[in-house]
Amino acid sequence: MYRKKQSSRLTSQHKLSQGVVGIFGENAKLHDLTVGKISRLVMKELASEFPKLSFRHRESIRKSEINEALKKVDPELGQTLFVSNSSIKPDGGVVEVKDDNGEWRVVLVTEAKNQGKDVENILKGVLVGKNSDQDLMAAGNAIERSHKNISEIANLMLSESYFPYVLFLEGSNFLTETISVARPDGRVVTLDCNSGMLNRLDRLTAANYGMPINKNLCVNKFVKHKDKAIMLQAASIYSQGYGKRWDAEDMFEVMVDVAKTSLRALGSDLFNQITSKE
Repeated sequence: MYRKKQSSRLTSQHKLSQGVVGIFGENAKLHDLTVGKISRLVMKELASEFPKLSFRHRESIRKSEINEALKKVDPELGQTLFVSNSSIKPDGGVVEVKDDNGEWRVVLVTEAKNQGKDVENILKGVLVGKNSDQDLMAAGNAIERSHKNISEIANLMLSESYFPYVLFLEGSNFLTETISVARPDGRVVTLDCNSGMLNRLDRLTAANYGMPINKNLCVNKFVKHKDKAIMLQAASIYSQGYGKRWDAEDMFEVMVDVAKTSLRALGSDLFNQITSKE
């Protein structure tokens, strides 16, 4: 489970505003907030804390822009594009900051995926499967489409030393430990996190090189192998586990933490704006 490790300033702001209710608005239904709406709230939080910086939110990024970024790294890259107006659209969009040279730099990309309703079905006493005689439903593979967006953002940010891609997972296909759930008739069903039929986390950890989940991996890791130095762009994967849904406040704090890590990584590229006098 993700633990709150936010800056003291942000923590005090939450307390003064009665927590996330003050940030999101008294009438907001927190459980109904999409990751896209939370992403925009994160942008507002950043703009409030760093008033000298300019931020923007985009819902999509064109493949042509990604190819141009690749060409700047090496002219042989970014050559192939068949559909001129094709684009990627992460669930939460993209938050960017304008650097000292007037260029927009990515500070946060978010997606949220829900797969597996086994816990809910068991609690309701619903049996699944072709003949409606099973407690558990074999997991699907739709989640693997997340790899495409992760790879595309990695291409866009190949020249950067950080990778602020956050993937939130929820549902019984992403359990981090084995749990037992009781049906209405009292029979207990065990959901094994090591079950290949149920768990799909291993289908996604290729995006973080098998490093720990529920951890901010925004800063790129450089590894040495023999005479080679390799830069790893790892997605920060957060799984709620336990079959529970993500709380909007927890998502908000993870996203702010990763976005601030991006700003620290940009450091000198934002120096003139941060240190300029009013």
